[in-house]
Amino acid sequence: MRNSQYLFLLTLTFSACIKKELSRHPGTLSAKSINSNAVAASIVPPSKGEALLAMQCYNNAFYHQYGTYGPSYKAYYYSDVTHTGRMDFWKQAEAIETLIDAYTINNDTDLRNKMVYLYNGMRDAHGLLWSSNIYNDDIIWGALMCIRAFQITNDGGMKDMAKNNFDLVWSRAWDTNLGGGLWWTTANNTKNACVNAPAVICAIYLYQATGDASYRNKAKMIMDWMISKLYVAGTGEVKGAINAAGTITEGARTYTQGTFIGACNLLHSYYPSNNFKAMAVKAMDYTKNSMCNAQGLLPDEYDTEDCQGFKSIFARWACQFVRDQHYQSTYADWLNYNATEAWKYRNSSGLMWAQWWRRTPDNYVNSFETTCGVAMMNGVWLL
Repeated sequence: MRNSQYLFLLTLTFSACIKKELSRHPGTLSAKSINSNAVAASIVPPSKGEALLAMQCYNNAFYHQYGTYGPSYKAYYYSDVTHTGRMDFWKQAEAIETLIDAYTINNDTDLRNKMVYLYNGMRDAHGLLWSSNIYNDDIIWGALMCIRAFQITNDGGMKDMAKNNFDLVWSRAWDTNLGGGLWWTTANNTKNACVNAPAVICAIYLYQATGDASYRNKAKMIMDWMISKLYVAGTGEVKGAINAAGTITEGARTYTQGTFIGACNLLHSYYPSNNFKAMAVKAMDYTKNSMCNAQGLLPDEYDTEDCQGFKSIFARWACQFVRDQHYQSTYADWLNYNATEAWKYRNSSGLMWAQWWRRTPDNYVNSFETTCGVAMMNGVWLL
């Protein structure tokens, strides 16, 4: 049942990829100064009805259903509001994860159906096994989306798609160079947090779905390697990448922090004596204290289009960690503040770009940057 506040808001609102390796370090990230007070105590986030509305506004702008898929349908998200084409592979997977986040909070049948149709669109566009994609992180993001969709639908095809693609990455990307870790691409030049941390999460979910302990063991192996090479124990920073010569080539990003936090959260249940929860706290604190501005606003990451949706990934895993480990009193106000700021600066279509300190343009936004506010608004309802 939709509440009257939600109906009122709804009425108001509706009158293949080329990547660059990132080289910026956290000191160069932009968290703009804003004319607002510091984070106040007990900040009330946008309502659950508004969180659902934010997802519906996103679907209204970008969702495209384009045909049947057996007895079902298929769909994709456009890359921007001008509908110039579909989102590329990994961004599509992350947009579907944002939809999964919203369904988890709202239990809305339309969102569940769209999730299935978008999954069908991924199968239709990219096939069942993604071995032609040189980016191991792309494949892991796609596998993670599939296993999360399986958790909702219990569709064995989703589970198999996740398993087979995770196995593909493991077989071609894990080796003992640098002591372990997964290579970012098939060129084997760098080992990056953006493939390793989500692979830990994906492997734990595969273990939960299959009962095969080898996935849990692989998750632990990957994480042990990340801690030894990319995690800075003294600060909680999670570096972005290390090259084959052993040199760190990228600093922290919100999604490196977020996926590391998510991986620690899941591993803590199986290895409670391994300090994973404490490391997640350090990573949360680093994000809050060293990457945000004085008011606690998460940074803009706009140096390439690939960066613009990173905050959605942070929101997803940070909020789950806070819920699971009962850190609401420590972090809820900060996360609620970010959700409130994102929604405050939405445009006339209800879309929020990732610069949560000024109004979202009406004329142009892309569908990756606009996942951030939706993920944060729904994520805080886990708290």
